[in-house]
Amino acid sequence: MLIDTYGRVATDLRVSLTDRCNLRCTYCMPEEGLQWLAKPDLLSDDEIVRLVSVAVTRLGVTEVRFTGGEPLLRPGLVSIVQRCVALEPRPRMSLTTNGIGLKRTAAALKDAGLDRVNVSLDTLRPEVFKTLTRRDRHHDVLAGLEAARDAGLTPVKVNTVLMPGLNDDEAPDLLAWAVGHGYELRFIEQMPLDAQHGWKRDGMITAGDILASLRTRFDLTPEDDGERGSAPAERWTVDGGPHRVGVIASVTRPFCRACDRTRLTADGQVRTCLFAREETDLRAALRSDASDEEIARIWKVAMWGKKAGSGLDDPSFLQPERPMSAIGG
Repeated sequence: MLIDTYGRVATDLRVSLTDRCNLRCTYCMPEEGLQWLAKPDLLSDDEIVRLVSVAVTRLGVTEVRFTGGEPLLRPGLVSIVQRCVALEPRPRMSLTTNGIGLKRTAAALKDAGLDRVNVSLDTLRPEVFKTLTRRDRHHDVLAGLEAARDAGLTPVKVNTVLMPGLNDDEAPDLLAWAVGHGYELRFIEQMPLDAQHGWKRDGMITAGDILASLRTRFDLTPEDDGERGSAPAERWTVDGGPHRVGVIASVTRPFCRACDRTRLTADGQVRTCLFAREETDLRAALRSDASDEEIARIWKVAMWGKKAGSGLDDPSFLQPERPMSAIGG
């Protein structure tokens, strides 16, 4: 299994399938100028499936989530899902996406064995969406969400980042909308994910700000801490239930002590944390004909060195140099 020196065991694998995206969200990447990974540097479909197989069959991983960039841009996605679902023991399979391509792919992904999706949507206002993402695709995201729900990729979770002066007044409206459509809304504190390093701690919308805004319209009851486990989101029932809302407070309320994640980048590097500044190369081992046993050993060594925390709660935090689009959320 993947254990670290603090006794944490990683059972949740996040796999970035590509560094490319069809949006240009202001808190994630610049409008232009990013240098994409060269195709030979990316893991092939077979390499991805093999590494997932090592994680599931030899290292105790029970959950696999595909991320990006935008994973729906990966041509072999449906086949990758289908092959990973066939592993024994079968891992729980999910996908984090911007939702733009879900209308045409949701049914195929469900048929392939995908269990559920997380969809990023920060606003109900098309004009604000265009400002935040630099693309006019709001209607496509809404259509993708509906397609995912209709295909049974449930619970459909909606991830929202609130930005000062743009959508910071939308929290109650977003929750009312999510409840009305049967989606589970999760607010995420803005993190330093931008390649241009423009993130500033001062002025960010905190978990406290979000909850105060929601409580102007809703009665929120915190769930028992025991139900949270290693999940990053603190959750509340809305107006007595059954609907829930979550807040992921990575900056102001770090949850590192219960972290159960290991990460694989689009070019085959193990990262022990989203904000780690060190990586361990599995692609080189794969392409040097290393055995599954050797790959598992390298992965175990990498995870043994995982640090106690992300460092986000440190005012002097320095974010990684690598664009987060290649690392995965």
